[in-house]
Amino acid sequence: MAGAASLLGLAGCSSFRSTDRAEPYANQEWLQSGANRIANLSLRDNLQSIRRVQTTLYRRNPREWRKSAASIDEAIQRTWDAILKGPDLPELRGANGIEAIRLAFETGPQSYQGDRVAALVIGWAAMLKQANGGTWEQTMIDGVDAENSYRAARNFEISLWLISSKTGADGQPLLLATEISERGRNLVADRELSKVVARLDLLAAQADEKYRRAALDFGQNWVMGVVMPLFTLVPK
Repeated sequence: MAGAASLLGLAGCSSFRSTDRAEPYANQEWLQSGANRIANLSLRDNLQSIRRVQTTLYRRNPREWRKSAASIDEAIQRTWDAILKGPDLPELRGANGIEAIRLAFETGPQSYQGDRVAALVIGWAAMLKQANGGTWEQTMIDGVDAENSYRAARNFEISLWLISSKTGADGQPLLLATEISERGRNLVADRELSKVVARLDLLAAQADEKYRRAALDFGQNWVMGVVMPLFTLVPK
């Protein structure tokens, strides 16, 4: 018996073993539900994905970061300072979200002269924040907006299509992303933006299910709390 108890103890401990990705508890986390936590983790991963895409686009299109910075790192820092701290980049003229994305692909006589990659990233980040309930970190008073999350996913799909197909006045691609060379295929933009779309679609589906599940959960709890005890009174 003692041996069996010790084995059960080991099994119990192993079930609580944390993963390499686990994070320490933060004070704000006590104000979050499980759904809030999942949404915040998805937002974190989505922001990391678009940052990877930004790095790839800068490497393939060095003329963009050179418009406003002395290096790729400086251009990335400038972009994320504008996203997380402000103020907005002056060349965007107040454009944000989908409007910033439109600027990034603007061509013609009045084509956008600023950093197109930065405009894209700032537009993407704004859409992600809006889909996350207008906050960078949800608490129990916040929630995913299913419609905004769904629309953001579609806008990311359109962005990916525009990156691969949009050309300038000279007929050349406006932004180079995919690279096929002797070193292999570089599909970072395709892969990371597809991940963002998948996460947003999942969050939209989860948000749509929220009220439906609330009714089901109430019914299940009522059955377990009221009906099930009655079965224990029935003689076997």
